[in-house]
Amino acid sequence: MEQKTARLTVLVDPAKKKAFEALCARQDVTPSQVVRRLIRDYLAQHGVGYLPGSAESEDDDAVKR
Repeated sequence: MEQKTARLTVLVDPAKKKAFEALCARQDVTPSQVVRRLIRDYLAQHGVGYLPGSAESEDDDAVKR
């Protein structure tokens, strides 16, 4: 798990949020855990590398890798 965190604000409609939170609760995971997994999988699927815990210009560096 990453050591440092940064906030990501995502806007979704209330019905989807409620359904997502309920599903997460049934699966005994937090919504944040699921979103972090989705982001890691999405980056891997597109071949984008990153250094966990690195705060240095990740936007520019990630595109170059």
